[in-house]
Formats: sequence, structure tokens, C-alpha cells
Amino acid sequence: MMKKFLLVIALCAAFTARAQEARDTVIVELAKTSQVIFTIKDRSDLEILKHYDFQQLFEDVLRKLEKSDTTSLAASDSTKTQEEIAANKSDDTDDWWERTDDGDKDRDDDDWDKDDWNSDRDWRDHFHGNRWGRTWQSFNFDLGTNNYLSDGKFPDSNNELYSVRPWGSWYVSASSIQRTRLGSKVFIEWGVGLSWYTFKFQNDNVKIIKGDSAIQFVEDLREVDFKKSKLSASYVHASLIPILDFGGHSRKARLWDGYNNSFRIGLGPYIGYRISSHSKLVYKDDDKEKEKEHDSFYLNNFRYGLRLQLGYRSTDLFFNYDLNELFAEGRGPKLNAFSFGVVF
Repeated sequence: MMKKFLLVIALCAAFTARAQEARDTVIVELAKTSQVIFTIKDRSDLEILKHYDFQQLFEDVLRKLEKSDTTSLAASDSTKTQEEIAANKSDDTDDWWERTDDGDKDRDDDDWDKDDWNSDRDWRDHFHGNRWGRTWQSFNFDLGTNNYLSDGKFPDSNNELYSVRPWGSWYVSASSIQRTRLGSKVFIEWGVGLSWYTFKFQNDNVKIIKGDSAIQFVEDLREVDFKKSKLSASYVHASLIPILDFGGHSRKARLWDGYNNSFRIGLGPYIGYRISSHSKLVYKDDDKEKEKEHDSFYLNNFRYGLRLQLGYRSTDLFFNYDLNELFAEGRGPKLNAFSFGVVF
């Protein structure tokens, strides 16, 4: 076991030393006639390989070799020299790489950077989407909470009936986002998607009544066990967010990624168009009852505002603030909605 452990250490050391020399193939001599050959096409793989359990990997390989007859394979490979093996490996990689004037290898694509290709490309692209030139496409999922301000104050400071509970007033968004590189550390994220506002009122017996000229919030005085009352609206939206990413990564960071350890910040506009809205009042009177009404409730058809994004390592946070009011002018209370949460 000690010999295997020392062998793993020597293997890792040899691999790291050769990788730092920007070589594509690393050959490690073992025993008298055995060799282990590593081929690497992207230096960013080093971060992934650091988490490998090489000792367990090597034990699995040895077990498989003990169960197999490798005499013919060994006889065939013994006729090849190290130079021939290295040359073959070099030929295999020349399809993807070209050698620059200073002897280093680089990708043919001038827009490529070290984060655009790795041995786990298929797995990562499943989550990150696709790439076209300087643009990566991916999907954003925002999950956060809603509230609104009235003249810069929360409505519950005046015990207004339309005061909401942060927990239960959810903001959910699903968007197709394109991330286009403008400079070494400057990007623009633009896209379209769907978003949902839910405002859950502090008082569970609040009823929304649409009058002839304005919306009214009143208390339902029936003697029943009220469970919740809320107002919901859904929008189709578009956004345009300039991003400063100090890591210069082409792809958008994800919570499950480990390669992005940089700070990033972005601020830009968004606009949305209301496609649906409804109120819901839930109570229990013998059986559980639910009153749901689909109506505009004098909500503004458009919403627009500013979005702030902050990210560090693999976590991104967002803050949306509507610059226009939630209700049409003169048709309801003057409220500016905002949302904040996590980007998945």
C-alpha cells in the first residue's frame, strides 16, 4: 500500500511539473517496462484533476490488469519508443491546436479562452448552453422575494391593508440569457423570459375589489378561518445588463461550478409586459374554499426598472427595482415593486 501511495504522489508530481511546461503529453515511467501516459488539451483541467482520488483510481486499474491477459498488448506496445508515442499524441492534438511563434499552443479560434473548452465539455454544455462566436447562451432561473415601497417607505409602517409578507411573496423568473464578450473583462448579458410576481398580504382576510375607477383593499368580515390572501401577476420580459467580470470568464457562473472564483457586477435595464394577473383568497369553512378572480385590477400593463447583479465564486445575487408604479396612475396606491434573491 505504501508503494502504491508513493507511486500516486510521483504520478501527480510528474503530471503537474509537465503541465506547467505547457506540454500536451506526460509520460511517467513505472517499474521496468510500464508507462502511464497523460494527455491534456486544456490547462483548466488541472483544477478538475486536483479533486480526483488517484490512489483509488490506480487501485482499480491494477485490479483490472490482474484479471486480464495483457501479454499480446505488451508485446505490441514494446516495439514503440517514447518518441513515437509522443509524436502520435502530438498528431492527435494538432487538429485542435496550432503552435504559435513562441512555441506555445493555442486554439485556432481567436475568441477562445481557457474556460471555453475542457474534458468535461459535454457535461458543462448541458447546463451552460451553446456558444456562437463571442456569445454563450444559457438559462437563468431567479428565485427571490417581493415587496414594494410607497414614497420610499414600506406600507406596513402605516398598517395598510395591502402590506405584504416577505416570506410567501415570491418572485420567480426563467430566462434565456446570451452573454456576449465586449472586452477582456467586459460582457453584456441580454435575453428574454417569463417572470411571476406574488404579493401575499399581511392580513389573511384582505379582499381586493375592483371599483369603477380604482382598486380597493377591504377586510372580509365573514366568520371563517382565513388562510391566505394574495395578488399575482405574470410578465414576459427582456433585459440588457452590462457585466464587469474580473475573472474574464466567457461562460456564466453556476452554483454547481467550481472553476469561477472571481468577483463580477452588473447593472442595466429591464422591461416587462403583463400577460396575466389574478387574486386568491383561501379560507376554511367546513371544507377548504378558494376564491380566485382573474382581472387586471388596474395593474400597469408595462413594468420597467433596473437590475443589479452581484456575483462571487459560483454564487450570483440579483436585485430588481421597478421605476414605474405597480398600479395605473390614480387607480390604486402608489407602489414601486422590488425583488431580490439568487440566480440559478
